[in-house]
Amino acid sequence: MTVWIVVSILAVILSPLAWLRPSRKQSGRMACRMKARALGLGMQLAPQQWPHWMPAHLPTPAAQYHRPRPSPVGADWTWWQPEPGQWVNQWREPCTNAALLEQLNGLPADVWKVEAQRQMVSAVWGEGGGEGQAEAIDRALRALATR
Repeated sequence: MTVWIVVSILAVILSPLAWLRPSRKQSGRMACRMKARALGLGMQLAPQQWPHWMPAHLPTPAAQYHRPRPSPVGADWTWWQPEPGQWVNQWREPCTNAALLEQLNGLPADVWKVEAQRQMVSAVWGEGGGEGQAEAIDRALRALATR
């Protein structure tokens, strides 16, 4: 009987420690973020204002991976991916630039937005595919930074 009381007390004391352990989803996101950081990408959780025509389940804030542009050349632009493989601008016009579309189609299906501003190019990503997709995002952002 005493053994069961001691075991019960130990279980009650140690059970909160299991709550401190990250879930598999959290561990996967952290692995993606560490891989992206090793590749030279910056990451921040940025608030997003999604257009009304984007799917309703998108998070805000969302993970925004970014890379600096080497020089402030090129115009500012934003492309959205409401469905995998379909890239549209803010007026829902499809992307017709073949070189740009090739880079955008190389991105994972859960990249919802790619944006170039004067000093950086960024991708808003759902972090669902693992570390390998971080490399694909890095390749695409490197190529898009010079546009």
